[in-house]
Amino acid sequence: MTTRRQPFGRTLCAMITPFTEAGTLDVEGARRLAARLVAEGCDGLVLNGTTGESPTTTDTEKAELIAAVRETVGDGVPLVAGVGTADTRHTIELALAAEKAGADGVLVVTPYYSKPPQEALEAHFRQVADASELPVMLYDIPGRTGTRIEPETMIRLAGHPRIVAVKDCSYDFLGTQKVLAHTELAYYAGCDEHVLALYAVGAAGCVSTVANVVPGRFAAVLDAFDAGDTARATELQLRATPLIEAMMGAGLPGAVTAKALLGELGLPAGPVRAPLLPAGREAADGLLALHEELVSGSRTAAPSGRR
Repeated sequence: MTTRRQPFGRTLCAMITPFTEAGTLDVEGARRLAARLVAEGCDGLVLNGTTGESPTTTDTEKAELIAAVRETVGDGVPLVAGVGTADTRHTIELALAAEKAGADGVLVVTPYYSKPPQEALEAHFRQVADASELPVMLYDIPGRTGTRIEPETMIRLAGHPRIVAVKDCSYDFLGTQKVLAHTELAYYAGCDEHVLALYAVGAAGCVSTVANVVPGRFAAVLDAFDAGDTARATELQLRATPLIEAMMGAGLPGAVTAKALLGELGLPAGPVRAPLLPAGREAADGLLALHEELVSGSRTAAPSGRR
C-alpha cells in the first residue's frame, strides 16, 4: 500500500459553525457537533473555513470556537483553523490567534477579489507560514477566489518547511497530479465528488462538507480502498453522488445545505448569517430524502475487507 503523508489525519470535516436562533455563536452546539463528527468517522476537523461562514464570524468568535472544540475533542484530533483573508496582515493575526487557541494547523485560502499575480501570491503564503509555528494547508479554490495557485507556484511553496498540505478545489486533475509527482505535499480533496479519485493517485484524504451530515461515509470509502477492495470503494463513493450533488452542486452554498440538513436531523446548526439565506422548504425536504436514502442503503455497505 502507498505510504501517505497525512499531517492532519485522513478524513476531515469542514465543520459548519453552529449559531443560536438569535444568531450568536452556539458554543455548546459546536461542542456536540464536533464530538459527533469525531465519534462517527472524522479523524480531523477544519474550523472557521468558508463552510464555517468565516467571512461573517468575528475574530473573537473564531478563537472561541477553536478553544471550545479543542477542549471537547482532546489533543488527539487534529484541528485545522481557517485563517485566510484578502489581507495578509489580518491573515497573520488570525494564524497567531489560532495557534494560541489550540489549533494544530492553519488553512490559508488564496486572497480573493484582488487577484494577486503568482509572485505576490507566493509571498503572501510565505509570510503567513513564517509568522507562526503551525503547519500550513494551502487552499486552492479559484472558482471562489478568482486566482489559481499555479502548479509551478505550488511546487516552489512546497520547499517551505511549514507548508505541508493542500486542500484541492482546483478542478485541474492534471495540475494536481503534476504537484503530487514533484513534491511531498499532502493533498486533501476539497470537492466531495473527487475524494476517491484523488486518493487513488496518492492524496492524503479529504476535507469534506458533506461529512457534516454523513461523518462516516468517506472514511468507509477510504477504508475500502486501503483494504484493496476498490470495487466497494467505488460503490460507496458513487452511492453518495445524489447527496453530494444536492449539497454542493445545486446552486446553494455548502454552509446553507449542510445547516438545513443538520437542522432537519435535529443536530446543532442554527441559521446562516447574511448575506446567505436559509434553504427553502422544498430544498430541505429534498436533502432529507436523499440523506435517508443514502443512510438506509449504507446499513449493508461496510467494506468487505477483500484484498
